[in-house]
Amino acid sequence: MKAIIAEKPSVAREIAHLLGAHEKKDGYLSGNGYCVTWALGHLIALGMPEDYGIKGFNKTSLPIFPDPFILTPKKLKKANGYEPDPSALKQLNTIKQVINQCSSIIVATDAGREGELIFRYIYHYLQCNKPFERLWISSLTEKAIQEGFTNLQPGDAFDGLYEAAKARSEADWLVGINATQALTIAGNQDVYSLGRVQTPTLALICQRFLHHQNFNKQKYFQIQLSHRKEYTDFTSLSQLQWEEKKQAEQIQKFIEREGRGVVEDVSIQTVQEQSPLLFDLTELQKEANRKLGLSADEVLQIAQSLYEKKFITYPRTGSKYIPEDLWPEISELVRILNTSDPFKTAITHLKFGNFNKRIVNDVKVTDHHGLLITTKTPSALSTTEKAIYEMIAYRLLESLSHACTKQVSHITIKVHHYEFQIKGSKILSKGWRAIKGILSDNENTNNGDEVLTELPELKIGDELKITKTDLLEKTTQPPNLYTEADLLSAMENAGRSIENKEEQKALSNIGIGTPATRASIIETLLSRNYIIRKNKILHPTDKGLQVYNLVKDQKIANVQMTAEWEIALDRIEKGELNKDQFINDIQHYTAEITSELLSLHIPQENIPQLNCPKCQQHTLIIKDKIVKCPDEQCSWILFRTICGIQLTIKDLTLLLTQNKTSLVKNMKSKNGKKFDAFIVLKEDFSTSFEFGIRN
Repeated sequence: MKAIIAEKPSVAREIAHLLGAHEKKDGYLSGNGYCVTWALGHLIALGMPEDYGIKGFNKTSLPIFPDPFILTPKKLKKANGYEPDPSALKQLNTIKQVINQCSSIIVATDAGREGELIFRYIYHYLQCNKPFERLWISSLTEKAIQEGFTNLQPGDAFDGLYEAAKARSEADWLVGINATQALTIAGNQDVYSLGRVQTPTLALICQRFLHHQNFNKQKYFQIQLSHRKEYTDFTSLSQLQWEEKKQAEQIQKFIEREGRGVVEDVSIQTVQEQSPLLFDLTELQKEANRKLGLSADEVLQIAQSLYEKKFITYPRTGSKYIPEDLWPEISELVRILNTSDPFKTAITHLKFGNFNKRIVNDVKVTDHHGLLITTKTPSALSTTEKAIYEMIAYRLLESLSHACTKQVSHITIKVHHYEFQIKGSKILSKGWRAIKGILSDNENTNNGDEVLTELPELKIGDELKITKTDLLEKTTQPPNLYTEADLLSAMENAGRSIENKEEQKALSNIGIGTPATRASIIETLLSRNYIIRKNKILHPTDKGLQVYNLVKDQKIANVQMTAEWEIALDRIEKGELNKDQFINDIQHYTAEITSELLSLHIPQENIPQLNCPKCQQHTLIIKDKIVKCPDEQCSWILFRTICGIQLTIKDLTLLLTQNKTSLVKNMKSKNGKKFDAFIVLKEDFSTSFEFGIRN
């Protein structure tokens, strides 16, 4: 009998169905020599400080360096600490029973770092020593699963992957736990959460916000000329910019009197705009955020759903390429799309037998190839699932198309000694842009070359009549605030922001986080109330800016160091770096940042001394998210955020001394409607709303 451990019940059911394990048990399926069970994600995690006998936040305990790290079942956060998750304990017991009745194990968790870690942590926690093999597949179609079982890999072939995942997990624990406790102790009030990746990401958002906020806009003027030749209207723009309107107006009048310009230079180039590569996860998230307004996490969840329904390949990929041995299957995917109305017109622009092979590159395929559709025709998709599926399908068709050929013109004319620029661009061959019929993409460019402007034939020495002049008033613009698409790009290319040119070159293609983790980093910042979404824009909150201002000059906010760690983790996976050496370096770094953070002087908010309304015996503990009585027997607690609005210290004081707050505005009901109300303390010490009398 063989045990198979999948990551989720849905995947386990697919595998069990194919293997003939049809007998349903409590937490697993059995039959035909197999017991198929599942992990429900991360069932095992690294223990918290209290698991090492360290209670509360104590300066003398820092830094905390577990040796060895303790593995514990998944825990749920409660008001008074963490408690084991009952569902995790139950499933762990099921997995233990399944393993005990089997001679060997087949690992069928997701084929990636986290999937490997999920299994290995379970394996070590249960003190298992049975042999295991690895199912490594990129899609959940029947064909892929069958081929995967035919070509099971030795378990130890993925030791490097596990070591990298384990190193990442332990590094995040060391930095996150110690930095959070150190800054919280320095602040002496609310919990300030810091992390190896989340803090540099917060720094990116805050730096951009402050740059935008403090940007000093400068007004300037340019002169635009209108021309007409061979029944074609076009414009030219002055290369000079003037700060003084009066000076610009004088030059405008002079040019009007001149009435004509002379072509001084003509540059016409044929430009090949290469077809886009396949989506990796980050690129898909960016595109969906720009086009659909979806968050990175929403895109990941939708893509994961499509994967589990067998409509697309493994979504958490960092590659945009496919291996050579997958190329023969691409034509079949195109034929399948050709049976669906949305894609038929697009496919007429492709030539079977003459596809562009730019996406084929064995060297650039990582654990998984670029995102592809599968041979299974989708059905019963939600609106967003359909949109994401179509994005992936259209990107495949675009990638198989040839380059878009453009003729780009740069023409300089002179009026007296003032130079004006004419820019034009026309399509010679649509290539990949014919797939969706979008011939330019202005949102991704800041220059005029992408504006498709047909120009008449012009040559040096030609005279152009000026039919009209316009004085354009413009202002210099600050960098745009981050959308999630912009932030994902910044995280992906964080190495390029490093000021030292040599270090920038070495880290130019290295980011912070991975395609699989960037969405969760953004969601963590949102859940910590460090950032908020306003429409599609990410803004730091007052708390986020406060944390940034506290740590901006500390090592923990250093983007470069975080990017270097990603290189180190990649080297561990490849067997080029010892995991213990990496953790030793992380411990040295953790000791430094802990010392830095503990030495910070943080101005204290004026927190009032308020008695517990229930027991009337203890002074309340007032935190950012909660107000609670320190007496566990009393256990009175109040969550400060009510219907989306955080109660101020003033309102807390009113509530606990006069049983009623001031009018709290813009609270949001469950159906999304905003309302104003007083919050009152009832006789049973719970709260309720009191609505004012409407006029």
